[in-house]
Amino acid sequence: MLTNSRKIYVASSWRNSEQPAVVKALRDAGHEVYDFRNPAPGDQGFSWREIDPDWMNWTIRQYVHKFRRPPADRGFDRDALHWCDTCVLVLPCGRSAHLEAGYAAGQGKRTIFMLSQDKFEPEPMYRLGQGFVANVAELVTALQTQALDCTTIY
Repeated sequence: MLTNSRKIYVASSWRNSEQPAVVKALRDAGHEVYDFRNPAPGDQGFSWREIDPDWMNWTIRQYVHKFRRPPADRGFDRDALHWCDTCVLVLPCGRSAHLEAGYAAGQGKRTIFMLSQDKFEPEPMYRLGQGFVANVAELVTALQTQALDCTTIY
């Protein structure tokens, strides 16, 4: 493992087809990576469909009743966020991944935003992070750099 290897939480979306390639590239570069799609051997991650195939049509009351119960509690990855020293938000993604990146930034974790031209939308709160990248190669390079700031793009 590299001497500058990191423990990385990749925050993204199940709908983001780039997420598996990002996880693989980071692991190939010698980093330890938390993958919400495969958080542990034999665990293929949490999906609301495990609770109800019609989850997208829940009422607020149905959601509140079910969100703290198994298996939904498996989708709450706070332990992995505490474990990591770096969070990479891989866009495009949704609310959950943004909350994860915001939580990591608030905990003082290095937070890098991997922007995508697909559904790109400027966001001023990304200033909470340390830098921007536009692809996996730039991400690997940025992780080798000690000093990043929110105006950096590789």
